[in-house]
Parts: sequence; C-alpha cells; structure tokens
Amino acid sequence: MDIDEIRKEARNKMKGYCRVCPVCNGVACAGEVPGMGGSLTAQSFKNNIEELKKIKLVLKTIHNTKKPDTSIELFGQKLSMPIISAPITGSSFNMGGALTEAEYVDAVMKGSIEAGTIAMTGDTADASMYQDGLKGIESVNGKGIPIIKPRENKAILEKIKMAEAINPLAIGVDIDGAGLVTMALKGQPVGPKAKNELKELINSTNLPFILKGIMTVEEAKMAVEIGAKSIVVSNHGGRILDHINGVAKGLPDIAKAVKGKITILADGGIRSGIDVFKMIALGADAILIGRPIIIGAYGGYEEGVKLTLEKMQKELLQAMILTGNSDILSIDYKSINI
Repeated sequence: MDIDEIRKEARNKMKGYCRVCPVCNGVACAGEVPGMGGSLTAQSFKNNIEELKKIKLVLKTIHNTKKPDTSIELFGQKLSMPIISAPITGSSFNMGGALTEAEYVDAVMKGSIEAGTIAMTGDTADASMYQDGLKGIESVNGKGIPIIKPRENKAILEKIKMAEAINPLAIGVDIDGAGLVTMALKGQPVGPKAKNELKELINSTNLPFILKGIMTVEEAKMAVEIGAKSIVVSNHGGRILDHINGVAKGLPDIAKAVKGKITILADGGIRSGIDVFKMIALGADAILIGRPIIIGAYGGYEEGVKLTLEKMQKELLQAMILTGNSDILSIDYKSINI
C-alpha cells in the first residue's frame, strides 16, 4: 500500500463522517461533533493549523549532520521517533463504524509498535471501549498508555485499577475532555477537576501520571506541583471549546516555565514530520498524532498506521538534516523563525 491508496480507502470507509480532505484544516467538518470536526465554528481546530503554519524552519546546509537520530526515551521505553498515536475512542459514532472499536485499537496499537513507537488508548461513555483499549495494550505487552475521561474520582480510580492489572507504561486523564458533547449525549458526568482531586488520582498509583489538556503556564506549574510526570499541551483537537488559541501559540511559554521539570507532550494540528519538528522546537519533548492515525487505520489497518508514522518520521529526519540537528534534544528555538 501507499499513502494515496490508504487515503482513498479511508475516504470510502468514513463517508459521511470524514471527507479525508487534501488539507485537514477543520473547514469542511466545522461543527461536526460527534464526528471528526471542531466545536461550533471550528476556529479552535483551525487555530491549531494556522499557528503551526506561521512558524518557518531555518535552512542550514554547512554542517556534518548527515544521519540524525530521531529516537527518544519516554517512560523508560525507547521509541524510534518522538511521535505517539493519540488516545482516540468512538469509532462507531465519530468515524462511521467501518471498524469496530476493538479493530481500531488493534490496528493502532500494532501499527504503532511496528513503526517503533507506542499508542495511547482512550475512554468514552461506552465502558466496553475503555476495556477494548486495555486489551489492545495488553496484546503488545503493556507498551501503551490508557487515558481516562474526567469522570468522578471514584470512577477514575476504578479505571486506574483496571489499567494497573496490565502494567502499562503510564496512565492519564484527559482533563480537556470536560464538557465533551459525546459524553453528555450518553448521560456520562464529566467535568473540570480541582487540584485536590487530581492529587488524589496521582497519589493512588505508582504509574507515571499524565494530565492531558494543559493550555496555561499556571496549570502547567500546578501539574508539576501535584506530582504529575507529564502534561499534554492540548485543546482536545478543537473539539471542546470554540475560539481557543492554537497549541503552538501557548507551548513556548509553558515550555519556558516547566521544561526539564516534567515531560511535555503536545498535540493539535500536526499533519507532517515538519509539524513535528516545529512542535519539538517550540518546547515539546514528544507529540501526539490524532486524525492522521485515524485515516491510516481506516485506510490500511495496522499497515496504514505504520506507513503514516513512518512517513512522518522520514519528513522529520529530512528536516533535521536540512537544519543541522543531529538528534531530537538538539532541536530548539534556533531552528525556527516565528
């Protein structure tokens, strides 16, 4: 298979849910939540794309960087690239259901591992989908990360215990899932989390804890204070609140405040290895990929996911060669113009 074939097949399988546009920018699918779009006018989705587009790379060709190393270490696991498949659930109501939730998870977990990286799994109103995610992580010997919706703490604690039984690399809560339409439609209570509630969750487990959905310096510092091991700078793909800043706009200030104190992940609008490079230069330690992974899974199952990730890795490698960066840690502000 090649990427064009994968996209064509995904377009057929996701008809009515995702158009697999030439440029995935949130314009055609604005307001389609549930679905693949962004909230209301989708301006938050669009902002993710537009803020990244403003950033330019600095071309350098007089140097000795001929074979850059794209690998990183995350939660004790060596990855071939700083790219992770994002936690996504709801195949039946967001993507059209051509793949069952179990099939989607299987494709993403195995395709990610084959590409030398890992995947996260998600949570939604249907309890079986979280369990499908755990089974998928178990099938790759725990090399995955379950992310739980911001339910009441009692429910989250139960889900943490379920995850501990398969010994994943880490665990987390996507606090940016507060107010999700798809959860509300199913009568599942989710909402913001107080500082003491998050501390209770973090202290309940020995697994590294991730807080996904941080968009301010204040909350990034709070995550460090309460003992989280990682944050994801994210506006939930623009799916929760209209007119939020793009992730690329807020990431530099957050990185300046907490870089080195906590692992910084980021997602939102990342469509290529060039975008990955930009996010790393802005301060992320690694990034999460969402919509391109969905298209890969629907268009080519695990091979589609693998090829999608490998394409991004090759684009990242080329960018590193042409900016003079020998490894991921060397990529910084000097490699971009804002």
